[in-house]
Amino acid sequence: MTDQVQAPACDAELDASGLNCPLPLLKAKLELNRLPSGAVLKVTATDAGSQRDFRAFARLAGHELVREEEEAGVFRYWLRKA
Repeated sequence: MTDQVQAPACDAELDASGLNCPLPLLKAKLELNRLPSGAVLKVTATDAGSQRDFRAFARLAGHELVREEEEAGVFRYWLRKA
């Protein structure tokens, strides 16, 4: 048995690796607009500023930041659309 918590399932994925602020967030917002309410979008980014951006965006827009993780400079976010 492993101690790792399994990542949540997602309905869509967005790879924003290599993009600088604010592009990861803008692309995520566009992708969320295409998804139905309750759907989960997984975003992968490499911009460290994306942590602050995604936390604030989820809070202000009413979406749920289900999970976030960072490993070797790669940031992953799971957003549930409001």
